[in-house]
Amino acid sequence: MKKYQIILIGLVCIATFADAQRLPLDSVLAKVAGNPALQAYDARARAQDAYVTGAKSLDAPKVSAGQYQVPYQLNPNGGSFMIQAEQMFTNPAKLKAKEDYLNAQSKLTATDKDYLKNQLIAQAKQYYYERVVLEKKLALLQNTQGLLDYMLKDANIRLTYNKEKLSNIYKAKADLFELDNTREQLNNEISQKNIALNTLMNRDKQTVFTVDTDIVLKEYATAVTDTVSLAGNRSDIKGISRSIDLQQLSAQMEYSKRKPDFGVQAGHMFSYGGMADQYILMASVTIPIVPWASKEYKANLKGIQYEVQELQQKRLDMLNQAVGQLAGLRTDMNSKKRQINNYQQNIIPALQNSYKTALQAYDQNTGDLPSVLNGIKDLQMARMAALDRLQELLTSQVAYEKENEKN
Repeated sequence: MKKYQIILIGLVCIATFADAQRLPLDSVLAKVAGNPALQAYDARARAQDAYVTGAKSLDAPKVSAGQYQVPYQLNPNGGSFMIQAEQMFTNPAKLKAKEDYLNAQSKLTATDKDYLKNQLIAQAKQYYYERVVLEKKLALLQNTQGLLDYMLKDANIRLTYNKEKLSNIYKAKADLFELDNTREQLNNEISQKNIALNTLMNRDKQTVFTVDTDIVLKEYATAVTDTVSLAGNRSDIKGISRSIDLQQLSAQMEYSKRKPDFGVQAGHMFSYGGMADQYILMASVTIPIVPWASKEYKANLKGIQYEVQELQQKRLDMLNQAVGQLAGLRTDMNSKKRQINNYQQNIIPALQNSYKTALQAYDQNTGDLPSVLNGIKDLQMARMAALDRLQELLTSQVAYEKENEKN
C-alpha cells in the first residue's frame, strides 16, 4: 500500500471518529429519554398496573373447627364437634370502583413523567446553548489573539528602531496573557456543560463531544397564547386534571360503600352420645346505611368535594400564571433581539471603525499602541456583550418552550 493511501485512510478514520463525537441538539434531547429518573416513573406505572389485576379479589375464606356446645364432662354424651366455613362476597360495584381507581393511577404517573421530561429537556437545551455560546466566545478570543499577536510583532519591529516604548509592549503582552485566563475559564465552563449534558443523557460523565454551533432562533414575538391548547400541552396542568379524575373515582369508591356485602356460612356438627349429626347453612348481608356505619363515607365524600374544588382553583391559577409568564418572556425576547441588532448594526461597526482609525494612525506614526490596544479590547468586550445578550435570548427561548411545553 502506498504512503499517500495510508495517509488518506488515516484522515478518513479521524474524520469519521470526529463526526461520531458530534452531537446535534436533537440527538442530545433523544438521549435524555434514557435518564434514570424517567425510567423510574415507567417502573412505578408498571407497578400500579400490576396492582389493578388484584382489584377484584375477594376476602380469604374462614375455616374453623372445634367443640360446639359440649358439657364439662370427661365422657360427654351431648354437644358435637363442628367444622365450619365462612366466605364474604364484596359487592361487585365496590370492586369495579376500586379497579377504576387503581387504573387511573398509572395515568397520573404518566403525566408526572411528562412533566419531569419537560424539565430535563429544558435543562439539556439550556446547557447545550450555553455550550454553543461558549464555543463562539472561544472563537472570538482566537480572533482577538490574532490581532494582538500582529500588533505585538509590529511593536517589536518598531522597538528596534526606537519608534515604540517598551512599556507599551509589556501592556500588549499582558493583554495576551489575560486572554489565556479568559480562555481557561471558558474551557472550564465547557467541561462543566459537557458533564451536565452527559449526566442528563446517562452516559460516562467525561465523554467529550462537539456541538452544532448553528443556532436557530425561534420567532415567538407574534405568538398568541391559546389557553385551551396550553392546558392540553402542559403536563402539570394535565396532571391536575388527572388528579381531579382520580378524586372523582375515589368519590365513587366511597359512594359504593353504601352498597351491602354478602356472605355465606356453612357448618357440619358430629354429635356425641348417639345424637343425630347437624348442620348450619346461613346467609348474611351487611347494612352499611345505618347512621353509625354511614357517617365515615359521607364525611369522606364531603371532603373529596372540597379537594376537587381546590384542584380546580389550582388549575386555573396555574393556567393564569403560565399565560402571564409566556407574555413576559415574549417581551423579554423582543427586547434582547433589539439589543443584539443594535450591537450588530451600530455598536460593533462603530468600534471596528474606531479600531481601524487607531490602527491607521499608528501605521502613519500619528497614533500610539495603547490606543490600538484599547480599540481591540473595546471591540472584544462589545462582541462578548453581544454574545451575552444572545445567551440571555436563548435562555428566554428555552423558558418559553418549557412553559408552553413545546419541544
